[in-house]
Amino acid sequence: MSMLEILKKRWFLVSLAVLIPSGLLIGMQPSLAPHIGLLKSALPPRAVTAIVLFLMSLSLNSRQLGESLRSPGPVLWAATVNYGFIPLAALGIMSFQLVKDFQFGLIIAAVVPCTMAAASVWTRKAKGNDAVSLLVTVTTNGLCFLITPFWLYMATRSSVSSEGWVAMLVWRLVLAVLIPAFIGQLLRLSSRVAAFADGNKTVIGVVAQSCILVIVLTAACDAGSRLNGDAGSPTLLAVLLVWGSCVALHLAAMAVGVTGGRLFRFRREDIVAVAFSSSQKTLPIGVLLATDPEMLGNPDLGIPFAVFPILMYHASQLFIDTVIADRFAEKAAATEKTPATADADTTPAGEDAG
Repeated sequence: MSMLEILKKRWFLVSLAVLIPSGLLIGMQPSLAPHIGLLKSALPPRAVTAIVLFLMSLSLNSRQLGESLRSPGPVLWAATVNYGFIPLAALGIMSFQLVKDFQFGLIIAAVVPCTMAAASVWTRKAKGNDAVSLLVTVTTNGLCFLITPFWLYMATRSSVSSEGWVAMLVWRLVLAVLIPAFIGQLLRLSSRVAAFADGNKTVIGVVAQSCILVIVLTAACDAGSRLNGDAGSPTLLAVLLVWGSCVALHLAAMAVGVTGGRLFRFRREDIVAVAFSSSQKTLPIGVLLATDPEMLGNPDLGIPFAVFPILMYHASQLFIDTVIADRFAEKAAATEKTPATADADTTPAGEDAG
């Protein structure tokens, strides 16, 4: 694969790798502080996140969910692992983090819903049932305004003393996540809008991811301003520890999802979908929670580095799941070449993915 092909396929990760250190360097220049403030006021994280969720919802084809609704076992199991096992595991290792920012960032990464698009993309690539991963996406994102505040309250109640912040967080998530996503799906009821969104899915995705990059850049600038003379900045050990924690959470959730799927005797295609949708976490909502202190009820909380565990989790899952999806696809191809095994399969691999 040429460098140009790598850049085309991984442009978002490359952009993160460039913008994060650039933002840190910009933030360390006091003379640029007014410009950073102007950028944040012009593009508030909540408004940008609402735009991202609207665009992602608009490009999400949810009309393929009939079969998964008739056999909801894999969906329920994946959602349970995503919204139950991962937050509980994160609570268990949260206190081991060496920096308060990373404690908050790790739990935020753990309690946000499944990715809006990546889980289905990787499921399809691995020749799994992407209708399952799609329904997990719809379910977890639809419930995030209730479940995410619950877990954040359980994790941070001793650190955030503002009264009524949970109810305020629920309302802000409704405004920034639920309503934009609902409007996006409502517009898809028009066949013309749906056809436009499906035909321009790549462009819509690029615009949405570019909006996320804007939020990440402003967050990195904020972190850079704190790095400038702050003795409490994260050490390399703290960074490695939280990154390892993110990778461990993702792999553990995937292992639990796959093991449970086998115990419940799900089809191979459904187990593949569970593997990705039970372990992947969305980026936009996590970045919003980590970069807008008011979302946690305390504007003076002072956790500018909380966004980095969310970025670490997201980047790690993209690289790890690319390798795992290839392995799933290779096994599916080998199974299809064995007549006896292929005859035993109830559904040919990849058929549900369309």
